[in-house]
Amino acid sequence: MHVLKGLLERYSIVDPQIIMGPKIGEDAAVIDLGKGSDHYWVVTSDPITFTTEEIGYYGVVVNVNDIATRGAIPKWFLATLLFPEGETNLDLIEEVFHQIHQACQRFGVSFIGGHTEITPGIGRTILSGHMIGEVKKDRLVTTGGARAGDLLLLVKGVCIEGTSILAREREAELLAKGFLPPLIERAKNFIFDPGIDILRPALIACDAVSVHSMHDPTEGGLVNGIVEMALVSEKEIEVDFEKVHIYEESQILCKEYGLDPLGVIASGALLLSISSKDLPLLQTAFQKAAIPIQVIGKVKQGPARVLTIEGMEIKPLPRDEILKIY
Repeated sequence: MHVLKGLLERYSIVDPQIIMGPKIGEDAAVIDLGKGSDHYWVVTSDPITFTTEEIGYYGVVVNVNDIATRGAIPKWFLATLLFPEGETNLDLIEEVFHQIHQACQRFGVSFIGGHTEITPGIGRTILSGHMIGEVKKDRLVTTGGARAGDLLLLVKGVCIEGTSILAREREAELLAKGFLPPLIERAKNFIFDPGIDILRPALIACDAVSVHSMHDPTEGGLVNGIVEMALVSEKEIEVDFEKVHIYEESQILCKEYGLDPLGVIASGALLLSISSKDLPLLQTAFQKAAIPIQVIGKVKQGPARVLTIEGMEIKPLPRDEILKIY
């Protein structure tokens, strides 16, 4: 994190129209369209590197999520697709484009371009996605907006994306070890149910109350997601990790591979902070939508750090736990 922070501070170029530029924890830039517009553009870029199954769907959704955490509506998607030489055929290319098309339809996004090539020197398909969205200026939410006195909430649980990746990347191995096919199929389907997308819950939250900050925990899981919120908001966040919901399938597969589910890539979870007085309204909105949400901590004035309720400081993870299986 410190290396990237230094690079961004040294080499970023911004102009007066940039409301939010590159910063650790802030996953989408915000651009003022100028006089006469009551909207900002929200722009993000995110690759898929841990898995190739359903890569088109993954690629759209992780970029939708970055837009959603700004309180914005995703509108336009571009993809750079790199296919490995010698292992690519037209059926594979067609399938990836179909996945992108289906995902864009699901989220009301237009697929407007990008770049596609067969690339020497790579061993698997790589997708790098780019998304543009829009948000009304008075509805913009940032990761760094957390305020002292806020409650920290978690929507859904962890580790949704990591569970699906484990099941998809290690399916044959898990079957050989005696894991039952229904468990593996449920885990594989985690990208759809409970789902790695957070657009709907983000919009529900923003419609219900004044959301001070939102963040989509991805690489490094929930741990790094909360650390990033603390750093960029310059606040102390106290977390009760016992209140974090970890899915049964996630617990089983993470235990098998010696992974800490709190540090496994966590797309599908949504972190947000609100004033404590708004909690009843938010809980009602999520109950109506049948989406689980729980208070897992609170934001305090203090140094930018994360503490457990016992007072132990939580440091950022240098790498995602999922990398242990590769």
